[in-house]
Amino acid sequence: MDNFTSGSIFFLMGFSDVRGIQVLHAMLFLLIYLAALLGNLLIITLTTKDHQLHTPMYFFLKNLSFLDFCLISITVPKSIMNSLMNHNTISLLGCISQVFFFFLLASTEVALLTVMSYERYVAVCHPLRYDNIMGHRACMQMATTSWVSGSLNAILHTASTFSIPMCGLPEIHQFFCDVPQLLSLACSYNIGELVAIGISLVLDFGCFVFIDIFYIYIFSTVLRMPSREGRHKAISTCLPHLLVVTLFLSSAFFFAYLHPLPKYPSLLDLLVSVFYTVVPPTMNPLIYSLRNKDMKMALRKLIKNIYNVSI
Repeated sequence: MDNFTSGSIFFLMGFSDVRGIQVLHAMLFLLIYLAALLGNLLIITLTTKDHQLHTPMYFFLKNLSFLDFCLISITVPKSIMNSLMNHNTISLLGCISQVFFFFLLASTEVALLTVMSYERYVAVCHPLRYDNIMGHRACMQMATTSWVSGSLNAILHTASTFSIPMCGLPEIHQFFCDVPQLLSLACSYNIGELVAIGISLVLDFGCFVFIDIFYIYIFSTVLRMPSREGRHKAISTCLPHLLVVTLFLSSAFFFAYLHPLPKYPSLLDLLVSVFYTVVPPTMNPLIYSLRNKDMKMALRKLIKNIYNVSI
């Protein structure tokens, strides 16, 4: 395959050619996907319907859940269908779409996690100025900026990846169109994509540094609080976000930049890619809901309303 044409296809080699393992993979992915959909849609529903959750913190959480809902929907359903139908091809347009939306959603999520860290910093360190700083207009601007930055990054990566000539068989040893695997098919080094990766690395590292700075100020303020109840409340609202940041950014940094997939990845490499593409969207709702009293109360209220309507 010397270059891309409208009729080009790629072969997603996935985890195994053994039929039994393919069915097992499809069933496991289906359970994970349904759990992620249920969790994220539940958070979106609760933060939309419960007026007590109409605050900046839950506004950004709703955006995060929408991102996770879309992010896991980009790769997992196609992988499930391929395994069930024993049909491992994907069209050029489908591959371009996966790359574009994956970078759009993942880059936007990194920016949004930084914004959420800033919101927690203002809530804990400057509570008296919180309403002025985190007004509705400011929240909309920060969310829009996150989406715009993600869009620009996605356009940059997609254009640079699919503008290079390809050599050899169009086999992608992954369950989705992964950029490192696509670059391994290139006839020569792609300077444009290397520049795009460098820009992404700098921006992601910058977000990581800002998040660290915000949380250093947060925890130093929390430790100085005289009230034990106040410290507990501050930690209970910040800890879930810190866990999400650690889960998403650490996996993305290590596996996307420090440990890129080889041309012929092992089963362990494929499982590792599942960790940073599938696990965060599934775990985020669980992390935010388990220790959050407001979410639990909103869920009880929703269940009670549904029960009353059914009667």
